[in-house]
Amino acid sequence: MKIYTRTGDNGTTSLFGGSRVPKSHIRLDAYGTIDELNSWMGLLRDQPVNEKRCSEILEIQDRLFTIGSRLATEQTASLARLPSIDLSDSGRLEAWMDRMDEVLPPLRSFVLPGGHPSVSFGHVSRTVCRRAERLVIALHEVSPVDEPLRIYLNRLSDYLFVLCRIMALELGVKETPWEPRR
Repeated sequence: MKIYTRTGDNGTTSLFGGSRVPKSHIRLDAYGTIDELNSWMGLLRDQPVNEKRCSEILEIQDRLFTIGSRLATEQTASLARLPSIDLSDSGRLEAWMDRMDEVLPPLRSFVLPGGHPSVSFGHVSRTVCRRAERLVIALHEVSPVDEPLRIYLNRLSDYLFVLCRIMALELGVKETPWEPRR
């Protein structure tokens, strides 16, 4: 099978189900950003500090692929054939966050991103997740997107923030609190 089809040379692409839309469509922006996030998650998974969290991050990447495929599908009949995201997926993220929170010091202020490349990759992932969530909400305003999927993206950005904190702790990196100018 060839990767290139030339069918998108005119600025359109096919959704699952067959309809064609402009490549500038909000739906493509949403699932393209999910794809970008999945790539960042792969980079996070490759960080030695996350060796013991590989299975968690792989599961998240699987869910992001599910989300991307659902967002790339416009027709209800086609959606029924795809895996879905449900509230138990968000529950797993919450359980992982709770486990990490058990060893983290209490958060007393906002934290500036950075301190170590692994932590920085995590913060970039978190902000891409937030952008993906905003795009999914914008898509939902014109075409319904399942609530559990929207909840999952919101919870995932929380997970990524806690992941950054635990990576900093495990790497011995001091978190830098944000101290507003007076």
